[in-house]
Amino acid sequence: MVKVPCQDIVMNIIPAIQASLASELVNLGVSQVQAAKYLSVAPSAISQYLSGKRGYRIFFDDDINEIIRDIAKEIQAGKLDEDALEHKFCELCGVLRGGNSCCLSCKE
Repeated sequence: MVKVPCQDIVMNIIPAIQASLASELVNLGVSQVQAAKYLSVAPSAISQYLSGKRGYRIFFDDDINEIIRDIAKEIQAGKLDEDALEHKFCELCGVLRGGNSCCLSCKE
């Protein structure tokens, strides 16, 4: 069976990014309900991210955690709308993939 890069992104990278962002947002004083709204997930997903039951198949190094922390601060400050947050996810995914993005929306 062929495993395409996007499969790994959907199964591992995006949930790990969301888990890290959820944790950073809550650490910044954002409620779990509001964090769920920001990340377009159910509040139960935020609870699972925070408890380590979901999104922790991979861990990030300090440089990536710093980028995630900065994104969380921008979200909390209201500087990112849904489109901008989507683009931040794509940029971060590209960084994690060594500068290569397979996302068509990022190649436009």
